[in-house]
Amino acid sequence: MEILKAEHLTKIYGESENKVVALNDVSFSVEKGEFVAIVGASGSGKSTLLHLLGGVDRPTDGTVYVDGQNIYELNDNNLSIFRRRQVGLIYQFYNLLPVLNVEENITLPLDLDGKKVDKKDLDELLEALGLVKRRKHLPNELSGGQQQRVSIARALITRPAILLADEPTGNLDSVASDEIVGLLKKANKEYKQTIIMITHNMEIAMQADRIIRIEDGRIV
Repeated sequence: MEILKAEHLTKIYGESENKVVALNDVSFSVEKGEFVAIVGASGSGKSTLLHLLGGVDRPTDGTVYVDGQNIYELNDNNLSIFRRRQVGLIYQFYNLLPVLNVEENITLPLDLDGKKVDKKDLDELLEALGLVKRRKHLPNELSGGQQQRVSIARALITRPAILLADEPTGNLDSVASDEIVGLLKKANKEYKQTIIMITHNMEIAMQADRIIRIEDGRIV
């Protein structure tokens, strides 16, 4: 079953002699429960593509369907709600709030949405990601790998339609990187979570079900 479909996505920045074509007529689809890696050199357009898929930015042209919904037909307010409920975002730099502890950072999307936290779900995530003994720690009391685990848990707590990971191991050493990729694979297999991961590391990309390569804003 198709969970995501991108049709003729194009993103252009600037105009005239300052025009930069970051994405050029990109189309592909992702099946529910698939783990897809998008690879490419720096500046190839892969991060731009991820932001368009997640509704973080709007394309110059083209459409993205998530679960049959054309997300760019939504106004800014509804698009924000869509992102919060349907898309889990994992970034290279974690984006944890320093004044919130592990538990509070994880449950933040639910709090923003006015939803009650399911303690069983939270406890299961903390257990699965090895964070039970860190649940009351602040981000500055955690290692880089532990902080990235918190960001994964935060992305998973809403049970999103799609998990988008932008260079999730880019800030980590090889041991922590292997651990994070293993956790993403576990989320994919055990939670049946659809994952699209951006990476420049082919060894990491090879762990996915399918690899899409981007060069100069096009799928090659």
